[in-house]
Amino acid sequence: MDPYSVINETIAKLNSGGLLLVSMGLSGVPNVMTIGWGLIGRMWREPFFIVAVRKSRYTHKLLEERGEFTVNVPSDGMDKVLEYCGTYSGRDHDKFKELGLTAMPSYKVSVPYIAQCPIHYECKVSFKVDVTPGSLEKSIEESIYPSGNYHTLYFGRILGVYVEESIASKILK
Repeated sequence: MDPYSVINETIAKLNSGGLLLVSMGLSGVPNVMTIGWGLIGRMWREPFFIVAVRKSRYTHKLLEERGEFTVNVPSDGMDKVLEYCGTYSGRDHDKFKELGLTAMPSYKVSVPYIAQCPIHYECKVSFKVDVTPGSLEKSIEESIYPSGNYHTLYFGRILGVYVEESIASKILK
């Protein structure tokens, strides 16, 4: 499916609560976190999903180990999932188990997607760059990184995007 065919739905959810990023390290245990920042676009003639993950996050460690992720667009009514996954760390919690989320095998990456989400993107990291002190406009750096804790930007080449069949006719025109 064309990665841009569901971009409006994806951006709408990103702007109103966030998306769910699934990563998995070498242990094979998936983790999910809420992301409120991301970009979909075209780089190097390919579709990309760029996600920002702070170096202090457990997800950062997992992305470094495996280099793959899925971005999951939550369905309506998943507000509590988004809040929980944005508050608690996978270092201390099995969020899939605690929230009753179903990890499904992806089609093109080794990291699973969330069955309860109607849209998911499967991505392989092709490039990453660390945000570093002094590299941003001063006002942005002061408001976003007052105590450090900078992000790594992961450029995930979109290998596939999938839409749950039962909602495809509602969101794809």
